[in-house]
Amino acid sequence: MVGYDPEARCVSTVEAAVAGSASGLVTRVLVSPLDVIKIRFQLQIEQLSSRNPAAKYHGILQAVQRIFQEEGLVAFWKGHVPAQFLSVGYGAVQFMAFESLTKLVHNVTSYNARDSFVHFVCGGLAACTATVAVQPVDTLRTRFAAQGEPKIYHNLRHAVLTMYQAEGPRTFYRGLTPTIIAIFPYAGLQFSFYNILQLFSEWVIPTEGKKGGNVKNLVCGSCAGIISKTLTYPFDVFKKRLQVGGFEHARAAFGQVRIYRGLLDCIRQIMREEGPGGFFKGLSPSLLKAAVSTGLVFFWYELFCSLLCALKSTDSTTRTEG
Repeated sequence: MVGYDPEARCVSTVEAAVAGSASGLVTRVLVSPLDVIKIRFQLQIEQLSSRNPAAKYHGILQAVQRIFQEEGLVAFWKGHVPAQFLSVGYGAVQFMAFESLTKLVHNVTSYNARDSFVHFVCGGLAACTATVAVQPVDTLRTRFAAQGEPKIYHNLRHAVLTMYQAEGPRTFYRGLTPTIIAIFPYAGLQFSFYNILQLFSEWVIPTEGKKGGNVKNLVCGSCAGIISKTLTYPFDVFKKRLQVGGFEHARAAFGQVRIYRGLLDCIRQIMREEGPGGFFKGLSPSLLKAAVSTGLVFFWYELFCSLLCALKSTDSTTRTEG
């Protein structure tokens, strides 16, 4: 169902956007706690280890306990409103663009729209389009998830006005360069590996065993998320570090802070002070989140597309009988 298929097509581009939005909304609610933990790890300068007394967070379970004790249960959904705008908008634009691009490839080139390389290129381009569209919301989400107590931003409106007045409109696009650099291969690998794993599962699983299609979509999506996230993870760290630039006063309670003059300066400082391991801070919760979120995104997208197809089919049958 993901990508244009002339032989089995029943979802329009607009319906793909609707299914993508719904998929993003449901997935975001479920994975928000993992996202908050991942962001806290990525922004911590100190080594993520219990042997470092200056480190606020040491591991996933310790971070969960500390966040819960200090900030309460709702802290795991900090920044959830802008995060939902992000997920709904990103899901709509990404899947709409992906369906349109794979259809364009089928109509104007000799390439097969179901080819894994086509899915890699179209997936990467679709993700870049969606990223540019929702980057301001992503920056807001990161600021909300990163701030401690007392809060600097009281609500979404206050955050937008404060950031605009204090730092200017460009602040909403902080971290865009590493995001674009990382998102093309990340999303491209997601779509291509999802396609490869789906084809592999069809070859491995006999026809009579293909009833559990939803579970297969979940597993294939999870594996695709783990592979793509591991290969492109350092750029996610760079993006988060740059997004909280100018926000250092709100980070004091979490440990050391750094000021980066750009992407290259960020890479140099991390390498010099934190070593190669600094590029992979927060990888554990990030991989867990990638497995869960990517699996759920494809699972819900396929499910919502199937429901839309079923509704159209029922409506068509009713009209015919009428």
